Amino acid sequence: MSFAFLSRRFHRWGAIAIGLPLLCVIASGILLQVKKQVTWVQPPEQRTADPVPAVDWGLILAAAKGIPEGGVTSWEDIERVDVRPGKGIMKVITKTHWELQLALADGKVMQVEYRRSDLIEQFHDGSFFGDVAKLGIFLPSGIVLFVLWGTGLYLWLLPWLTRRKRAKLAERQM
Repeated sequence: MSFAFLSRRFHRWGAIAIGLPLLCVIASGILLQVKKQVTWVQPPEQRTADPVPAVDWGLILAAAKGIPEGGVTSWEDIERVDVRPGKGIMKVITKTHWELQLALADGKVMQVEYRRSDLIEQFHDGSFFGDVAKLGIFLPSGIVLFVLWGTGLYLWLLPWLTRRKRAKLAERQM
């Protein structure tokens, strides 16, 4: 069997095998590309004039507890705190995917929005479905996609290579 035949066969079955995981990656990737432009994916960032953090940790936790949507009762309910000195804010992201934006100067709550981008990222890399799916389905799908890219490039070049080879053979026969 020729490499071209094997490439075509792998292309046909490989594309079918990775169809569903690839659809998840493409759809979530498109959403992640526009997360700063589409507020449904990620809330817009607010701005303040004071870039220096002057809020203590107790005030941050108290502000987060004061927002019922976030469901914060202790530090265990907070996934991370993201400080943006250039914008004068900090983001408190809860484990329930709520984003609270606080002013760096006084801890005033500036915005409370549901944040979908982290959930979409988990969907994108397959971790949403668990480690077994991430490493057993999404990783092999990525490897198959890489091989499909290589064999596709070969199949795209094959007619050009064949014409070149035939031209050289015709030139020798003259």
